[in-house]
Amino acid sequence: MAKKLVIKVTAGADAPERCSQAFTVAAVAVASGVEVSLWLTGESAWFALPGRAAEFELPHAAPLPDLIDSILAGGRLTLCTQCAARRDITEQDVIKGVRIAGAQVFVQETLADDTQALVY
Repeated sequence: MAKKLVIKVTAGADAPERCSQAFTVAAVAVASGVEVSLWLTGESAWFALPGRAAEFELPHAAPLPDLIDSILAGGRLTLCTQCAARRDITEQDVIKGVRIAGAQVFVQETLADDTQALVY
């Protein structure tokens, strides 16, 4: 079993079930003791901003702000550099604990030993 899990979420409010699944899997993995890195790309980039996750609703799903808090408490949350730039999001705009990094860092994380990568 992989000791590290890198998850890239490409969906946001445009595909709520896929989006929620990514955050849920990341939070459950953190709670299970797995080292987790969740990457926000595409429409999920908006969830790096304060208050945006609270606007997300999906019946029978855990609240997105709670999942984000769980992930930040024990894992890493990264906003894609290009996705941030396309949305005029800067490091000063994001939730405390969110980093902005690019494809090189993503590739390094996914190719590390004992790592499983998932894309939603």
